[in-house]
Amino acid sequence: MGRGKILAICQSGGGFVTNNDGTLSYSGGDAHAIDVDSEMSLYDLKSEISSMFNINAELFSIKYFLPRNKRTLITISNDKDLRRMVNFNANSDTTDIYILKKAENRIIRSVVADSGMLTDANTTSLDTLDEAKRRRLCTDWNSMITGVGQVLSSPKAFRDALHKYAIANSFMYRFIKNDRSRVTAECTIEGCPWRIHASRSSAKQEFMIKKINDTHTCGKELSKESRRLASQRWVASIIKDKLRETPNYKPMDIANDLQREYGLSLNYSQAWRGKFIAKKELHNSHEEACNQLPWFCERIIETNPGSVATLQTSDDSRFRFFVAFHASLYGFEHGCRPLLFLDDLSLKANKQWKFLVATAVDGENDIYPVAFSVVDSETRENWHWFLVQLKSAFTLSRVITFVSSCQYGLEEELSKVFEDSFHCYSEQCLIENFMTEMENTWTQEVKDKMVDHLRRAIYACKVDEFNESIENIRIQSKELAEWVLAMKPESWSDAFIKGSRHGHYSSGATEKFNSWVSTRYEPSVLQIIDILRCKLMELMFSRRESSNTWTEALVPSANQKVQEEMIKARSLGVICSAGSVFEVSDESTKIVNTETRECTCRRWQVTGLPCVHALAVLEQTNQCIYDYCSKYFSTGCYRLAYSLSINPIPDVGRPVCTNLFHAASTWPPRTRRLAGRPKEKPVEPRIVIKRAVHCSKCQGLGHNKQTCKAQI
Repeated sequence: MGRGKILAICQSGGGFVTNNDGTLSYSGGDAHAIDVDSEMSLYDLKSEISSMFNINAELFSIKYFLPRNKRTLITISNDKDLRRMVNFNANSDTTDIYILKKAENRIIRSVVADSGMLTDANTTSLDTLDEAKRRRLCTDWNSMITGVGQVLSSPKAFRDALHKYAIANSFMYRFIKNDRSRVTAECTIEGCPWRIHASRSSAKQEFMIKKINDTHTCGKELSKESRRLASQRWVASIIKDKLRETPNYKPMDIANDLQREYGLSLNYSQAWRGKFIAKKELHNSHEEACNQLPWFCERIIETNPGSVATLQTSDDSRFRFFVAFHASLYGFEHGCRPLLFLDDLSLKANKQWKFLVATAVDGENDIYPVAFSVVDSETRENWHWFLVQLKSAFTLSRVITFVSSCQYGLEEELSKVFEDSFHCYSEQCLIENFMTEMENTWTQEVKDKMVDHLRRAIYACKVDEFNESIENIRIQSKELAEWVLAMKPESWSDAFIKGSRHGHYSSGATEKFNSWVSTRYEPSVLQIIDILRCKLMELMFSRRESSNTWTEALVPSANQKVQEEMIKARSLGVICSAGSVFEVSDESTKIVNTETRECTCRRWQVTGLPCVHALAVLEQTNQCIYDYCSKYFSTGCYRLAYSLSINPIPDVGRPVCTNLFHAASTWPPRTRRLAGRPKEKPVEPRIVIKRAVHCSKCQGLGHNKQTCKAQI
């Protein structure tokens, strides 16, 4: 090319890749050739590029490499920069220039000493990682809203999912209706048809997406309006973990990180307020743990003798808290079957903490909380500590069957702490893992049938019943059947299991505890623990009062089940074989031994209540049915479980501080500003001394001469 003129290869739509030697190479996209001379203005160049690639000239920037330097990208920001590029590349046959969108142009400033001018040092290797992270994040958040029929736990969960979905898809929305029963939102751009509506279903009272128009005609471009998506609470929830690790996290760094990772443009004040809220929540939690929980432990032991309350703290402000009330421990050991469910749960009201919970089952098959612990995360170490505290709280030694999920090495930790115990997998955990192994091409009807076959295998009391269920699964998928057998049936099927679950396969601890703690406000750790204590206190009292009205030997649910089975038992034939052994004729012949309380159908051994065959024998021999039921289904045993009370703890949240340091570092419960304009307190009226009215006609007081009635 001639002096002052170059052939520029314009490239757009591709991306940079960092080579092993640190140089950058561009791949992908489209390319066009254009003549550029030293007299051309930047405006003319942008106009030609804009028409060439059909993009807005305000939305892209132009960059190029210096000769023999593939590490640094130079930005063309004015006419002088454009002339420099022509002069630098005058001896080259062609010159590559790169058209980059401004939203994707993440750069840092540096000074090039040789040329003496400011250039843009491209951090492509870091940007590639950030862009990949953002793509993964947007992919995850893009699936937050899947379509009509999607069920969410609550309106709040739907609003959170919609918020992330809007960020991932780069559009703004506004609420048309927003209350506890329904939420309707639409795109903020005039004329855009995007709209979504979710409400509670009339049948199951689930919060479900009913309608959605997923078409956008607005272009979905986030601009300065994107800062409206970043509320203070949302920013706080995003940066909280990083702020815990980096206390000196600056607001400008927060704004830059959110722009890079989420594509949201925040100003300084928004980032500062988000940091303030996150810092307050973190500081409040640690202060509360260090100052209030030790006092609360002492108060639990003082007001409820025999209870166990343990607090373990570390130098990095982490702590573990365990509590088991004496009334719950006594009731479990004397009135509940030796069966414990171990669950980890995050309360919806405060997801910062993890709760490790041990619950039993009473005679009515209702949940019976025994102990719980507050930890920062669910780890194998925390579970081991929880089990050690639980074992030390028990006063009686008996073989316990534990039911839990198959994660975090619980089975190994249980064998270390409770040597003679049995461990089983919960039905819910097994079914969830089973569903992840299913093929995505199966219809929902096929999936439901497979889950039903798995449930039959779980409830199977005999080996042949278990094998029949496995064969039904094998017909559909051999791989899935092999997976079920590899999950150790002796840990979840009644046909092989050691120990006894008495027909109980999962606990409802998560739903129960979440129903106890309100999500309207975000309570502190101390408040959550005391709420649980109050709920346990009410539960013990109400169930004790209810059991005092029972007149039968068995609890109502067990008594009803026995009576229903008795009707079926009267049609069966019974033949005495020898002593306590009987032969019962049903569809097949069953052998019943009343002395060992066994039946070949194994229902008696599994549930703890006489099966229909055993009831037929007991009816034939005129024996008392209640004597052959497990004692844990008796009314007396139920009353024993709730015989003690949990005592109240006064002045919770207001510990007596012995020094000024503790008094100053105790934080009050978090409160929220009420909606609407604050009401102003009326100004106290001033006492005004009025001048007495004097009548000039009669010289009297209280009236003037115009209203004077005196006769002169």
